Amino acid sequence: MMGLMPSEETTGTTTPTTEPQTPAATAAPRNSGAPRQPGEASTRAWTTRLVTVGIVLAALNLRPAITSLGALLEEVRDGLGMSGSVAGLLTSVPPLCFAVFGVMAPRLARRFGPAAVVCAGMAAIAAGLLIRPYAGNTAGLLGASALALMGIAVSNVLMPVIVKRWFPDRVGSMTGLYSMALALGTSSAAAVTVPLTDALGGSWQSGLAVWAALAAVAVLPWLPLVRDRGTAPTAQAPAGQQAARRETPRGEQAPALRMTRSRTAWALAVFFGLQATAAYITMGWMAQIFRDAGVSAGTAGLLLAVTMVMGVPLAFVIPRVAARLPHQGPIVLVLGACGLAGYAGLYLAPAGGAWAWAVLLGVSNCAFPLALTMVGMRARTGPGVAQLSAFAQSTGYLISIPGPLLVGVLYQSSGGWGVPIALMTGLMIPQMVVGWLAGRDRTVEEEATR
Repeated sequence: MMGLMPSEETTGTTTPTTEPQTPAATAAPRNSGAPRQPGEASTRAWTTRLVTVGIVLAALNLRPAITSLGALLEEVRDGLGMSGSVAGLLTSVPPLCFAVFGVMAPRLARRFGPAAVVCAGMAAIAAGLLIRPYAGNTAGLLGASALALMGIAVSNVLMPVIVKRWFPDRVGSMTGLYSMALALGTSSAAAVTVPLTDALGGSWQSGLAVWAALAAVAVLPWLPLVRDRGTAPTAQAPAGQQAARRETPRGEQAPALRMTRSRTAWALAVFFGLQATAAYITMGWMAQIFRDAGVSAGTAGLLLAVTMVMGVPLAFVIPRVAARLPHQGPIVLVLGACGLAGYAGLYLAPAGGAWAWAVLLGVSNCAFPLALTMVGMRARTGPGVAQLSAFAQSTGYLISIPGPLLVGVLYQSSGGWGVPIALMTGLMIPQMVVGWLAGRDRTVEEEATR
């Protein structure tokens, strides 16, 4: 698939130097200096296609565990006798697991290789989704969900590492492809789970368990790659900055990084957390806002689906555009402006312009693929990407935990949506500020090397 894509010139940390790179070298960076053997180029091309398929299938499985449960939450509550407070806490379990388990990903990748960890992550998702519906009680459901979310967490962190390792000159396009598949998996699980459950006889257990099959399929392309423990090739710096950004020689260990010393890492982590907060609030509460404004339940569900589907095409376009810019701040401001306009519409005329607000908020939620793209661009080495991805995502998901719960509390205490929407609007301002800072053309290696 990616063989048909032209290589993109990326500014920032992924811009090629004046020395040209051959497609074979960028496709398989290891042993690039060794003499090529007959058939080696075709093997590398086949492996690259396999990695591409693996990335797409993995991305499709990174959200159905969450959105499929949300679609059947009422049936699950009734079936397990779950209290309303426990059901409310379920909305905070995914970001908590992402934060806790995501920290483990770089260490696991160093020991076993990123491909092997992603393969194990897909297997954990499949096992968790298969066990979860038949656990028989709330504790079992939470435990099986945690197993699936652990697989999602490590795969979340390592996807930018895989992209940097295999496609150093296509960070934007491959991140776009991955983000588009993630958005497609998210919206599909939300839209299809209920009809699929009805087609399977109305059993919520079957409706949830069926998603384990997709995760099991995603294990297959990673199996031939489990022995691949190579690290990402060092990306080239822009010509004007080559003297400042020294490459790590082959065979030498990359310098240790202390992410807490990097202002760019902190800006990216806070940006990631605030965009995740907005996304979880949107997924959890937007349909209710429309219903309270007089929109029917069916139409409210369609409006939420529109918001989520907007991420499918834009998640492919935005990273490609971002990778060509030296500063991604302008994109951050455009997405933030769409979010502010959407929130203003929800406050002033939630029912009258419902479709427009759904589209605007869908565009605003595309800050997620932008954040992933910046993770790949703000570090120039594979280990640097792994550490930055783990730090930004783990810290960011911790930041996002209180948001949906706080919106629910404010809604209940104030008796309306004015105060919660004011909170959403207020959070968008610092998101735009830190996103602008995270988009500057620099790397964490410049700031965090001990």
